[in-house]
Amino acid sequence: MDYKGEIKQIALKIKSLRQEKKLSVQDLAYLCDMERSSMSRIESGRINITIKTLCIISNALGVEPKDLL
Repeated sequence: MDYKGEIKQIALKIKSLRQEKKLSVQDLAYLCDMERSSMSRIESGRINITIKTLCIISNALGVEPKDLL
């Protein structure tokens, strides 16, 4: 199975919520305790994140993990 489309949709949702909250990629990365480059790869859909990372990002954005799916 190919999940690239689903990964891309999650990535776009993360980016959209970040922009809505007026956070830079660096700001969100800091809140998630990760490197800016890692957050950039997540937002571009280049990596498949774990459930743990999804929860960390959703917490930093103030939304439920299901809101990113």
